[in-house]
Amino acid sequence: MQPMKVLIVDDNPKIREVVRDYLPAAVDEVFECADGRAAFALYREHRPDWVLMDWEMPETNGIDATRAIVGEFPDANVCMVTAFDDEEIRTEAFAAGASGFVLKDNLFELEAVLVDGPEH
Repeated sequence: MQPMKVLIVDDNPKIREVVRDYLPAAVDEVFECADGRAAFALYREHRPDWVLMDWEMPETNGIDATRAIVGEFPDANVCMVTAFDDEEIRTEAFAAGASGFVLKDNLFELEAVLVDGPEH
């Protein structure tokens, strides 16, 4: 497996730390931010292989940030990482361009998403 870069976007620093603990060994660079607007800027600067995006954040939420990133970078891989197991949010995330969806209480699924690639 090739080394990869990941951007973790969550307004809670403790959650970012927990997500980081679930990343596979192939992840060799991790960038973090607390808001969707900052995520767009960091994506543009670092072009990570994956963005792990929270849904609910102040300023710019994860859906809007995903739409902005994928809108400018169509090959971007964004995985929505949220505590909300809601079909409407899942549908909205994929419509915005997300490539994956993982619940925060099932973070062990992150490795499969990052290693196996986008769902569609």
